[in-house]
Amino acid sequence: MNSSALSGYAFDLERSTGVGPTTSTLREHLTGQLQRLLDAADVTCSWARDAVRLLPGLLGPVAGRPLDAGPPSPSFVSDDHSPAELSVSFASDGVPTVRVLVEPGCGARTVADSGRAGLRALHRMASCWNVDAEPVARVKDLFLPAAARGPFSLWCALDLRRSGPPGVKVYLNPEAHSGDRAAEVVEEALTRFGFGPAWPALTARAASWCPDRGRLLFFALDLGHWQEPRVKLYIAHQGFSVEEAEAVAGLLPGGTPQRVGDFCRTVGGGARRFDRLPLVSCLSFTRRDRERPSGHTLHVPVRDYARDDCVARDRAAAVLGAHGGGGTALLDKALAAMTPRRLSDGVGLISYVSLARSTAGPPRVTVYLSPEAYAIHPPHDLPRDTALGEGA
Repeated sequence: MNSSALSGYAFDLERSTGVGPTTSTLREHLTGQLQRLLDAADVTCSWARDAVRLLPGLLGPVAGRPLDAGPPSPSFVSDDHSPAELSVSFASDGVPTVRVLVEPGCGARTVADSGRAGLRALHRMASCWNVDAEPVARVKDLFLPAAARGPFSLWCALDLRRSGPPGVKVYLNPEAHSGDRAAEVVEEALTRFGFGPAWPALTARAASWCPDRGRLLFFALDLGHWQEPRVKLYIAHQGFSVEEAEAVAGLLPGGTPQRVGDFCRTVGGGARRFDRLPLVSCLSFTRRDRERPSGHTLHVPVRDYARDDCVARDRAAAVLGAHGGGGTALLDKALAAMTPRRLSDGVGLISYVSLARSTAGPPRVTVYLSPEAYAIHPPHDLPRDTALGEGA
C-alpha cells in the first residue's frame, strides 16, 4: 500500500545497498518470506498453505525472474519496485492476521494489460476459495477502461487467518481515466454500491485530493469471506498536520480523534506536519450506514520519518502497547522472518504503521513490511531519535 508514486517520492536505487539475497528468484524470495511470516504468527491452516502455493501463480511469468535481473517493472507496491507487500495485523484479542498484497500485472506492456492480468489472478483466487467477484464487474467500466492510465491498474490482497478461508481484497485506481476525473469516478462507484449519500460529507471534511494536498489513491473492495464486507476509499493527505488528520478521523461516528492524533505523533516521531511522504486515510463503508463511514484507518509512512528500522520498530511497539494489541514478541518474530539484516542498517522494511477503528469492534494496529527484494534503503542521515518532518 504505497503512496509514493502519487506524491513525488522516489526510491533512490543508486543510494540503496544491495540485498545480497540467498534465494535466486522472485518466487523463492516472496514465498519464503510469506511462509516464515505465517509460521511466526501461527497461521498454519490449510488455507494459508494454499495461499503460499498460489502466490507464484498470482505473480505470473515474473515469478521465475532472477532477483539480480532487477524489478520486472516500476511497480509502486513497494519502494524498491517489489510487486508485493506483506503485513501483520494485531487485534486487541491477541489473534493476528497475515496479509499479502501483490500486483499480478507487474511486467505487463501497458496499464490495460496489467488490469487484464489482475482480473485473471482474481478469477483464480475466486475459483480457489469460492469468492464472488461480481462487485469488481459492477465497476469495471470505471476502473478498468480499455485505455487505462496511471501507475497501476489492479492489486489483489489476501487476509490470512488462523482458521477459515482467506478474505480477498481488490485495489483499483481512481485515476484510470485521468486524474481530473478521479472524484467523479469515485462518487459514481460509491453510488453503485449504495453509498452515494456519503459523498457530501466526504467532500466537506476530507477533500484533500486537490493537486497541492494529495490524491484519491485507491478504491478497494472486500470480496468473499468477511464478516462484514467493506467498500473502502484511500486518500493521501499531502502536507497534513496532526490536527487535520484528527478532523478526517472525526468522520467516524462515535470515534475518538484525539487517540488518532496521539498515534500519529508516536509513529511520526513527534512530527506535527507530514510534508514528506503523506499520511493516508482509509474510510470504509458497510451496509450498516449508507451515509457515514463504518471504519477509519490512518496509515503513517514511518519509513520517511525515522532514521532507520530500529527506530520504526520501537515506535510500532509503542503503539501496540498503547492500543491493546500486545504483540511486541510477534512483531520481532515478523521482522526476523522478513530479513536477517540488522534493523539499524536500513530504513523501509517497516513502510507503514496503521491504526484502524470501527463502529463494530475494537481498534487494530497493522505493521506493513517491504520484501526488499531488490534494494535496501540506507538509514536517513539523522540522529536516531530525530524525526523528519516540519515541527519535529
